Formats: sequence, structure tokens, C-alpha cells
Amino acid sequence: MTPDIRLAETPAHARHGSNIGQPLTRREGILKVKGEARYAADNHAPGMLYAVLAVSSIARGRVTSLDVRAAKAHAGVVEVMTSANRPALAEDPDAKTNPFMFRLDLLQNDQVRYANQPIAVVIAETLEAATEGAALLAPRYDVLPARIGLDSGESFVPPVVGVGNPSEMRRGDVEAGLATASKRIDATYETPAQYHNAMEPHAIVAVWDGDKLSIDTPSQGLAIAQGRLAGIFGISPDNIHIRSPFLGGGFGSKGLISGPQVLGILAARLVNKPVKLVLRREHMYGPVGHRSASRQRLRIGLDGDGLLTAIDHHARVATSSFDDFYEPAADASHTLYASPAIATSHEAVRLDTGTPLFMRAPGEATGSIALESAIDEAAWACRIDPLTIRLKNYAEVEPISGKPFSSKALRQCYAQGAERFGWARRPLDPRQMRDDAGLLVGWGMGTATFPALMFAAEARAAVRSDGSGLMEIGAHDMGQGAWTALAQIAADGLGLDIDQVEFRSGTSDLPDAGIAGGSAHTATAGMAIHNAGAAVIAKLADLATGDERSPLFGAGNAGVTARDGRLFRRDDEMRSESYVDILTRAGLAQIEASGKGGPDPAAQSTYAMHAHGAVFAEVKVDPDLGQIRVTRMVGAFAVGRIINPRMVQSQIFGGMIWGMSFALHEQAVTDRRSGRILNADFAEYHVPVNADVPPMEALMIDEYDPHVNALGIKGVGEIGITGSAGAVANAVWHATGTRVRRFPIGIDDLVTTG
Repeated sequence: MTPDIRLAETPAHARHGSNIGQPLTRREGILKVKGEARYAADNHAPGMLYAVLAVSSIARGRVTSLDVRAAKAHAGVVEVMTSANRPALAEDPDAKTNPFMFRLDLLQNDQVRYANQPIAVVIAETLEAATEGAALLAPRYDVLPARIGLDSGESFVPPVVGVGNPSEMRRGDVEAGLATASKRIDATYETPAQYHNAMEPHAIVAVWDGDKLSIDTPSQGLAIAQGRLAGIFGISPDNIHIRSPFLGGGFGSKGLISGPQVLGILAARLVNKPVKLVLRREHMYGPVGHRSASRQRLRIGLDGDGLLTAIDHHARVATSSFDDFYEPAADASHTLYASPAIATSHEAVRLDTGTPLFMRAPGEATGSIALESAIDEAAWACRIDPLTIRLKNYAEVEPISGKPFSSKALRQCYAQGAERFGWARRPLDPRQMRDDAGLLVGWGMGTATFPALMFAAEARAAVRSDGSGLMEIGAHDMGQGAWTALAQIAADGLGLDIDQVEFRSGTSDLPDAGIAGGSAHTATAGMAIHNAGAAVIAKLADLATGDERSPLFGAGNAGVTARDGRLFRRDDEMRSESYVDILTRAGLAQIEASGKGGPDPAAQSTYAMHAHGAVFAEVKVDPDLGQIRVTRMVGAFAVGRIINPRMVQSQIFGGMIWGMSFALHEQAVTDRRSGRILNADFAEYHVPVNADVPPMEALMIDEYDPHVNALGIKGVGEIGITGSAGAVANAVWHATGTRVRRFPIGIDDLVTTG
């Protein structure tokens, strides 16, 4: 069943010509502001029970006892699921058969591998009873010392980083380049563990009907989740129906099905009733992924003119004690700056934490703040303006591979961003500017880049005899505006106004849209939609051009174009026919077709595909108290074809805010004795709020890229992070003259006591 989502119409006066490129407002916006958009936890199945996790308070050891009797005796408690009575699984939750499969904690034994690991599930008639029952379990443990921090264990070289990337890559002779350099930078930068903290926690409402499973849960990858659950429970994917029309943020944490979501399904099977399980905020710090801490050493060599002779980027990252995901932080140095010698490498250490996973701009966010800080340090060592040194070392081809870029308008980003910001007035030396209140003022910049990715997807389209259109695809909207942007592509593909197209999305019974990750969703799902629309129009054209009664008869060789619900002869636009007339004459209620989208292997092997940008930031710092405030940010981005400028600006602003957060706010603080995260809530895990966010501008640089895909779409979701974090950090140095290499930058880093 497709959810009933009534999408707001966009006023006709706000549109002209093509739907693509128009700044249409969110089609689901009114539903959200009225509270009518139904998220997973808003669903209530008849006879539903509530489940609450009991989680470990230690990071390493085993559970020796749980007071199940006390919990079950509590009023309203129906059942307690532990390793002793958990329903059987068809697949070992610790098995891994592909790179996108990660080990899950599903009460398979009494072992504790990290703090906040689920150790039992209490199921009750009310949420309050389940919560109180979980507290009554009073677990006891055999405790082992927790391994916490990047220096707590022996390191090793991981086999791959990210998703199948080599852990080490080299081009040229780095040591020779460093040896001959006139100036050298050797600096180490540290970034903390960070957690996704989407506004909507992971949640699930699960209903079993024999071997058929129906669930409401937030998902960035419906088909992937469907396949994973099919394997775990030993049922056909066709027997699993997932509804996920809206997500309250994901940032990578909802890309793959998580352990707590599966536990909700298991609880429903155990009691044979519908069950709802919603994670508490603190429960999201452990079983649903995070960005690992890193320590990155950058060695950079430059000649007397400020040209790079070598870049050596080494990253030490963390993973869990029981699984393998390695943040590809050093890979940020592959694509930005021209150097005759580049080396990137990684080492890893195993900790007693939940497994790190994909978090917005994985690798690039972590690596770019270090790289952009190091380039800034190199500029100061050479006494060269930070923008000038970036232009001197501008890469005309991808440095690590030598491939030409499919498109690159970074020079224009530098020029337009710098002009709008007023960069030419920046003094070279730090600590030279103050405002009227005596606050230190600093200006910094950073280069932004993110790969232009695509995955495989499929869509289904139809044109109906009343002249309307239908587009179906199991896509995902986690706040980025997919319901709107993808509908715009659908409307153009069908040659209709957007309000004439019914757009169905967000359920697993629709064609697979791939995963909404890697800033690739619009390109991936958009190309499938575009091709499905083209396939329908081709069928419609065949009907008309082969029918002697049609004014388009015989136009097969000349071809037709579709717009405004009509087909027009290419060689004579005075001859046209409406979709309604074509289908009515053929006696058809509708005509439909499918379309697929995916990366072009030939283009990918030939070109380096990236989006680019430049971010400029102003900060003010109290010289006595060390308080930092970002007061202005300007970003200029070349991100291919813009489907919806309004949605793109929203995404870019979100990325810039996240970059500021990376530089100044975010970190998970872990108790080294227990391994527990001390600030596992929104009060102490700091993210920017409205009062922290400065005036921002996002300039969109025109860019045509015929190679990334037929629509020329690149991603915009994550690129805004990659330049912004470094820009803010560099601005702090320019204001104070103090170079901070451990993030986030705090008051204690800037104020010393005598």
C-alpha cells in the first residue's frame, strides 16, 4: 500500500518552461508544518505493544545475570526478550557476505562489545511500563578493561578503507619531494568521534502475518533493508513491505538496517503482536554507527615559489573490536592539489565501541579539515595568501590518477566567492583586524570537493488517458527535498507540468531507487526517472506515428518532442497531438514503461568526477575570554546541473553549518574508565543552534558536465561540509595567531593561564 501523501501544488505563476531548474517549494512542506507528515513512530497498529531496549552500562565483558522475573512481574509488562528466548534467525548476525553487510547485536550471546549495546528487550502494554521494566532488569556483569582512544591498542593496516578503497596509494617519490623542498610542513591534526544525531531517532513498527512482514521504519535504502531482513529471517524479499515516506534526517546512519530495528521485528515475532520500538536519544550512541576519531599527519613540501613538491597524508582511525569499517580520511588528498608526489596511507586500531559507519561526507569531512589546515599553514610558511597558494597549485587533472576531470569550475568558485566575501582586503598576517568592540577578526578559506557518484536504480512511469502522468520509484526523502526535485525530473521526462504528475515513492513495493547516500540520490533516482519517462514517450510516439489517423503519422524518422501534454513533430511543430487523443483513439487507459539508471563504466574509467567549491569564513574572537563566534560565511559551488535552486541552497547551507559544527562544536566525550559516552544527549553533545549560525551566502556556479550522467547532475548534500570546516579553523588562526590542530576548537585552546 502506498502512503496517502497529499503534496502541495506549486502556483502556476511560480513556474515557467521546464520544471527542472525552478525553485519550487517543498511539495510536502505543508504536511510537515501542520504535523501531518507521518514518520515511522507516528504509526499505531491495532493491538500494538511497546518495546524498550535494555542496554549495557559497560563497554567490554559479559552479562552474568538479568532479573527477568522482576521485570515480568511489573504491571503492564508482557514479555522480556533475552538471548535465552529470542526467536531463531536464519542467518548468523555476525556473518558478512558483502561489503555493505555489518555485524549486528541481536542478543546472540551474553557478550558485551560496547557501551549501549542492547542486552534485552522489554515488551509491554505501554511505553512507560516497558521503560520501567527495563530498569528492573538490574544487569550484572563480568567486566573487562575497556579499550578506548586511538592509543589504546596496537595498530594495523586495514585491507581497505571506506567502501573498497585501497588503504595506501602513491604517485611519485614523496621522500625526494620533501627532501628538495624549500619549505616543509609536518603537522598532526586530531578529530573526535562524532555521532549522527538525526532529529528522528531510529524507530520501527513491526507487524507479522504468518511469514509476511510489514514495517514502518526510516530507511535510506529500502531495497537493501528488504534484502538484509529477508536473509536474517529466511523469507522472500517479496514478503517484506517497508514503508518509509519521510525521514527526520539520516546522514548515513539509516543507510543500512540496524540492530535495534531488527530487535523490534524479533519482539513482534516473539509475542505475535504488532510492536513499536523507538530508540531513546542516548541509545543512538552505539548500535547505529558514528564517525570515528582520527589522528592525521600531513607532511607537505613546497619550493621557493610556493609550488607543492610532495604531499604525504597519513591517518590513524578507529574501528570496533568486532567489525571492519575504516574512515578513509587520507583520501581527501587525492583530488585537490597538483603535486608531483602524493602518498596517502591509513592505520587502524580496534576499540570497544559500536562500529563506525558512514556519516555525512565520510572520509572527506574528516580528511579535508586536516588538509585545508595544512595548506593554510603552508601558505603562511611561504608568506603567500591562502587563496593564491591554492591557485598556484590548482590541479588541471586529478592528481592521484592523472585522469581529466569530467568538469571543473573551481577557479570560478574561487573568484566569485572571494569577490563576494571581500577577500582582497584580508591582511596576510594574523591578529591584524578588530571590530569596534575590540574583538579579534579573522578570515579563512577552504576548498570543497566531493565525488560525483551514481548507483543503480529503476523507475516505472505511465501516461494516462486523461492526460496525467504517474511516476513510481522507491526513493527516499530525509529532508533534502527529494519529493520535489525528483518530481520535477519526472514531470520533464513525461512532458507535463509537475501538478499533472502523480509521484509515488517511499515504499519497498516500488522500483528500487538505490541508496540515498554519497550525495548520489538525485542523480541515481533522477536518471531512472528520466529514462522511464523517455520510454513511455517513445511508446506513445510509436502509437501516434504509426496511426494514419494521427497528425503525427509518418514522423518516425523525423522524431517527436514531448511538452505540455502533447507530442510535436521535430520537423514541423505545427503538427502535434495530445496524449489524451492518442490514448483515446488507441482505446488505452494508460501506457507505461520502466527505465533504469546507473553509472557509465566507460565514463568512470576515463574521467575523474567531482563537484567543487570554495568557502570563505569570518570569525570574531574575544581576546580575553577566547569565545569564538562565526559571523559570516560565503560559499561558491560548482555542482553540475541544478534541479531545484531552493533545495540546493538548503542542502549547501546545511553542509556549511555542519562544517562549522565540525570545527567548533561536535565531539563525543568518553569516560576512559567505563567506555561510556558522557554526553549522549542533545544538551551536552553540542551542535549549532540558530543563535550560532551566521549570515550565509551560497553562490551556484554554472557548470555543464556531459559525462557524469545525461542530466548533468552532481550531488550537493555533503560538499558543503568539506570546505567549511577548514575555512572556520583557518579563520580562527587568522584572528588569533594560534594554530589549533585538535578539533573542535575550544576556549581552552586559545586562552592560556600565566
